[in-house]
Amino acid sequence: MALCGTGLQFSLESIGVGYYSTNSSTRLHRPSGTSLSQRKYSPLQQKCWRVRCSSSRKSTLSTESEDNVQGVSSVSVEEELEHVIKFKISDFKISDSVSVGLGGRADEVVFEATVKDSQSPLYNTRVVLRRLISAQAKRRGKRAIEVLKRLARRRLMYHSYSMQVHGYVSPPKNGDGGPFTLVHGIVSNQGVFLDQNPSEIKHGYHGSFSLRHWLQLSDWLPTLEATLALDEESLRRVGDDTVGGPAVSRQLRLIRILMRDLLIGVNYLHSHGLAHTELRLENVHISPVDRHIKVGILGNAADFHESSQKSSTLDNNMERRQMMIAFDMRCVGFMMAKMVLRELMDPTVFAKFKSFLTKGNDPSCLREFLLQILNRNSLSGNVGLQILDRNWGAGWNLLSSLLATKSSKRISCLDALRHPFLCGPRWRVNPSMDIIRWGLGSTAVRITEEYIYRLPQRSRLSHFIELMEMLNPHPRPRNWLELLPGKWRLLYSTGRHIGLTIRQPSARALIGNVYLTVSRPSTLNTNLSFTSCIGFSVMMNPNWPHDKSGPTGELQVNTMFRLAAGKRLYLKEDKTTGKFPSFSSTSQDSIIRKFSGRKWRKAIPYKEFPTSLPVAKLTPNEVEMTMRLDEPLSTDIDIAKTVVREIRTQVPPEIFDLSKIVCGTYLEPRLLVLRGVNGSALLFTRSCE
Repeated sequence: MALCGTGLQFSLESIGVGYYSTNSSTRLHRPSGTSLSQRKYSPLQQKCWRVRCSSSRKSTLSTESEDNVQGVSSVSVEEELEHVIKFKISDFKISDSVSVGLGGRADEVVFEATVKDSQSPLYNTRVVLRRLISAQAKRRGKRAIEVLKRLARRRLMYHSYSMQVHGYVSPPKNGDGGPFTLVHGIVSNQGVFLDQNPSEIKHGYHGSFSLRHWLQLSDWLPTLEATLALDEESLRRVGDDTVGGPAVSRQLRLIRILMRDLLIGVNYLHSHGLAHTELRLENVHISPVDRHIKVGILGNAADFHESSQKSSTLDNNMERRQMMIAFDMRCVGFMMAKMVLRELMDPTVFAKFKSFLTKGNDPSCLREFLLQILNRNSLSGNVGLQILDRNWGAGWNLLSSLLATKSSKRISCLDALRHPFLCGPRWRVNPSMDIIRWGLGSTAVRITEEYIYRLPQRSRLSHFIELMEMLNPHPRPRNWLELLPGKWRLLYSTGRHIGLTIRQPSARALIGNVYLTVSRPSTLNTNLSFTSCIGFSVMMNPNWPHDKSGPTGELQVNTMFRLAAGKRLYLKEDKTTGKFPSFSSTSQDSIIRKFSGRKWRKAIPYKEFPTSLPVAKLTPNEVEMTMRLDEPLSTDIDIAKTVVREIRTQVPPEIFDLSKIVCGTYLEPRLLVLRGVNGSALLFTRSCE
């Protein structure tokens, strides 16, 4: 709990005695024009009583590292901190407000004060005095001053993206182990704001909100738009000069501005050999004055290169640099996820989100996982999902790049700033081949979710699957042996689709999810075990169009495949027209026309249509089939035969009889395309269950 107190006369050294036990309410001041309002305290709020301050963490935090670090002498402090201003406590007119325990740090006491020394360059400037008590807190304060010395070459960037540190208060002469007081700037001039929930207040508590605090407001979107003064000039920075519009477009523009500003600030630190190490919504602030994101006072910033000479080799330094940058980028990914998907602000939902990643799951499968836990029942749909799905799923691509499992695969700040998700429609973006593949797959998945399989939709899906096969990133069998094992969910088949609407079968089976599980029994050979699992329910009710309930069941088909390299041949006819050969298939004719168009000419790496493509050839063995039926159908053999016949009619033949799968044509961590003996394609997505 944060304790706040007021008093007319007290000194910095005696603040450990007096606090009052109630917190003032929190209000957000919306700036109008350039004027900034200052909070006024009512007589009731100014009334207080004095109590002895106690905290459950006091004994733990105050004694932490006391045996190892006992403080620094005043002489060494002056030598170490000579590049900043050394103040005396008499140089300040201390305000009658104080906060302690903010953000769970009971070893920090925060004052607001005004510099009253007329000889000081900060004369009549409002500052924050942060009294650091424990050894760990004092190290954070001195580290913030050390970082300032390194970043002083580009002070404009430092002032724009970091809390400005002015100096420190000289320690008393009679003691070396006393508290260390840091003097830094106030983010805004809006007065003192103290929250009822102290864990939501961070740096610049006196006059600023953390980004988490902003996002938790009920009217956060119009409030942030007004605070950042989003006009055409400010929106032009992200390549989108429109104002207003639907909530999805407004939120996307705002997220682009926040993310770009955050990435510029983090890249500024990385370019100076520093890693932030504490990037969280609670540690990031928005200044209404210069409308920039502040990344804190950098008390925990770490150097890329170790000071020890024993481990100062080039390889060690490069590995350390890569790991620290990757850690910061992962933190930025968590912040982006919370900004876009508001449900992740709930600690329980975020714990599931983080657990999914810590288990080693590929971040590219996040969409499949989040669809199961996010609320999609609202009338307008989930706004966060709509934002990430826009522009061919560019948001999901950026999020997965920030949260990549391997640190070497995580995107850098500069590459993230060039990502299509953070670039508005006015900016020309040259997407990489990976982003083109991602967009093709994301669009195909979105079409399958519409469940409107008329001729235009089926034709588009065939186009996208053909394009994906042309751009297969893993054509070699050894890549398939690594990526193929797992559980895949069937999304679509380019073959025939037979439902229950027109037919009148004797047993009506409603097909649920269809899964394909692939495992590798031994690493000594290339054999793979395939198991298709078809979930269904038998609707016995005559009113089945309105009542889909009934006994459930499951059909499993097992077989072994031997994986080998192969080729998929495109047969030519005698007559050819134009640049590409002619095909009898309408789908392939359309693909050729698409490749010849201006839109896809730069995306396809082939100057002419290839006669063959490398594939993963699958040679099957014997097939085994088992079925489970719940009561009361489990004892009726005739009903079981009828159900099997109906399932065989509805599901693709390659799923019912796995031996009809002949090759794999496309594979990435989230999507899979298999081809059957009749040429039809099966599109799968990796399941997260």
